[in-house]
Amino acid sequence: MKKYGILNRNLSKIIASKGHADLLVICDSGLPIPKNAELVDLALTKNIPSFIDTLKVVLEEFQVEKAVIATELYQNKKMVDEISSMLNGTLIENVDHENFKEITRNGANVSFVRTGEATPYANIILFSGVTF
Repeated sequence: MKKYGILNRNLSKIIASKGHADLLVICDSGLPIPKNAELVDLALTKNIPSFIDTLKVVLEEFQVEKAVIATELYQNKKMVDEISSMLNGTLIENVDHENFKEITRNGANVSFVRTGEATPYANIILFSGVTF
């Protein structure tokens, strides 16, 4: 049995299988997810697990080269500040929410992690980086 880190076997497998520039989307409970997309649905109930808690755990194991968030999320300064702090200097690009959804529908090698988050626009696209 795994002692620490991500215990969800599907999420752990997805992270381990990502290559450079592959996409991992951590999303709220309302983001449209394509029918045939690779998905780990963690949502249990409203705000459980939270977007921030899920992002925090994922970032412990996932090397991020850059991230994308929706411009509309800037209405929630506290959440954006938490994301920026956790990404610790990693480039964060902004696009409007419609473009965000388009990237998640048409990106190459996209996987989704659905949380129970009920905060509007609490979504992030993480681009896989390399550790060397």
